Amino acid sequence: MNSSSPRHNPAIDEQAANWAARLDGDVLEASERSALDAWLAQSPAHRDALSSYCQLSADLEEQLPALVASGAIQMPAEPQAHPSASFARRRSLPRLVAVTLAAAAALAIITWAVRPAPHIENVATAVAQRSSTTLADGTRVELNAHTSLRFENTRTERRVRLAGGEALFIVAKDRARPFIVETPSGSVRVTGTTFNVRNDATGTTLLEVTVVEGSVEVRPSEPPGAESQPPYSLTAGEQLSTATTGIAQRKLSASAVADALAWRDGRIVFEDTPLREVAARFARYHGRKITVDPAVADLEVGGMYGLDDLPNFLTALEAVLPVKTAPEWSGAISISSRTGS
Repeated sequence: MNSSSPRHNPAIDEQAANWAARLDGDVLEASERSALDAWLAQSPAHRDALSSYCQLSADLEEQLPALVASGAIQMPAEPQAHPSASFARRRSLPRLVAVTLAAAAALAIITWAVRPAPHIENVATAVAQRSSTTLADGTRVELNAHTSLRFENTRTERRVRLAGGEALFIVAKDRARPFIVETPSGSVRVTGTTFNVRNDATGTTLLEVTVVEGSVEVRPSEPPGAESQPPYSLTAGEQLSTATTGIAQRKLSASAVADALAWRDGRIVFEDTPLREVAARFARYHGRKITVDPAVADLEVGGMYGLDDLPNFLTALEAVLPVKTAPEWSGAISISSRTGS
């Protein structure tokens, strides 16, 4: 899993601003350099923050005359005592004031002066692995196996690109910045809610969205040239699924919602689900190829199974359906009729 540390941590920002001012002042003494190296080694976020503030200092040096002229920054008439006086004396006071003031008030005073690039995070899980993480905006994400997403955190919106797999989003509320999840089969838009998204082009269900709290707008993908349709609105306890046969929206019971989220505990629940879909779910989770004979592909499966125990699932399948399972030399698994030749 690859996940960047959140930016704009107040404590880290303050420390990074101080170090940026020291570096701008002059060459650090040996003891100061050792202290800086130790601080940078504590976390990758420290190095990122210091780099941002050093760049901010350079940008603001060019903006200083305009900021002073506009009254955004007022230069002191006399030198002021400063905790970092040991290095401040090495450079002129106006330069130090520009650096330290800019570092302390960059976001509040000159938001227009520096427009940072979007904060991007990439998160992924391997086969048969579940994980969770907190994104830079405070949103909590739980990922099912074989899932990857890319998160872009900008000033105007928060956008997730879910390439495939399944994830539960507990979205941090921010009415000014919508939270959008894009998948190859459609998109989901919210400002703050809890919902589950499953996208799997290998199964019969292409996109499935289950709302736990709040409300969402789902816009399924449309064929090229088709007339644009309004989004579907879902509230807590509702689920929308898309397939090659159409789009279905339904109200779920509390237990059905829990069943849809059972993967978080390593379980999966089926209710009259075609065997081809059941096999596709296990195949994706374990990264294994599972082929189903068309003669038995429409047999329905029900019940709760452990996601992590594939052999036990196959044994249970043979116990409840007239099928047989067999491993192939390639590592794939075939499911066929027990009575077939």
